[in-house]
Amino acid sequence: MQKFQKTVLDNGLRIVIAPQKDNPAVTVAVLVEVGSKYEDKDTNGISHFLEHMCFKGTESRPKAIQISTELDRLGANYNAFTSNEYTGYYAKVDKGHFAKALDVVSDIYLHQVFAAEEIEKEKGVIIEELNMYEDIPQKKVTDKFTELLYGDQPAGWDVGGKKEIIRALKREHFMDYKKNHYVASATTVVVAGSVDEKDALLRIKKAFAGISTDKKMGKPAVKEEQDQPRMLITPKDSEQSHMAMGVRAYDLFK
Repeated sequence: MQKFQKTVLDNGLRIVIAPQKDNPAVTVAVLVEVGSKYEDKDTNGISHFLEHMCFKGTESRPKAIQISTELDRLGANYNAFTSNEYTGYYAKVDKGHFAKALDVVSDIYLHQVFAAEEIEKEKGVIIEELNMYEDIPQKKVTDKFTELLYGDQPAGWDVGGKKEIIRALKREHFMDYKKNHYVASATTVVVAGSVDEKDALLRIKKAFAGISTDKKMGKPAVKEEQDQPRMLITPKDSEQSHMAMGVRAYDLFK
C-alpha cells in the first residue's frame, strides 16, 4: 500500500506528500474546494473561467507566454481542471525540477493578476470550448443527465457556464470569487513522486506562506426533489444516439 504523509497547518492548509523513491518524476498539484456548485445565476461558469485565467499572468510572470515557456523548458506535463466540487492545477516534471515546478504552480494559484484585456480575449476561448462540447455527444449526455437530476440549481448547471454569462463577466467578478474561495482552509497541496518528505514540506510551507486565511464561502444546499422516474431527450442531428441512465443511491456520508 502506498504510504503518504498528511499535514494540516494552523491556517487550515492541507498538505499531502506521497514519496515514491523509485519514480524519476514528481507531480505537484493544488486543489481547491470550489466548482460550479458554488456559483449563482450571475456567475455560472466562473470557476472554470478562473481556472483558465490562472495561466494568463501573475504578479511575477505577467504574461501567459512566461508561464508556459517556463513549464515547457522543464519538460513539464501540466494542466488544470474544474468540476462541480473542486478545481485543480498540476505539473509533472523530472524530480530534479521539483522546486521550480512548485514555484510556478503555487504562483499561478496565489498571485493571478486577472488583466482585463486577457479576460476579454479568453472569453472567446471559453465560448469556443462550449461550442466544441456541443459536438461531443458522449460528453454532452452526461451534462444533460446532471441537469435532469438536479434541474435549475447550481448542482444541475453546466460547469462551463452559459455564453451570455461568460460574455458579461468582469475583472471584479474574478477578484471577488477568488477572495471568497481560494483560501487556506479550502486548499490542498499534493506532491507525489521522488521527493524527500521533510524537504518537500518545508518548501510547500514557504511557497504558500502568503495564502489567504479569509473565511471560505460555502455552497447552497442541493435540493433533492425527484419523486418519480424522469426522462430528458435532447434532439441533435447526428449519426449516433447516446444514453445515460442511473438511479439514486445512499448518501456517501451517512
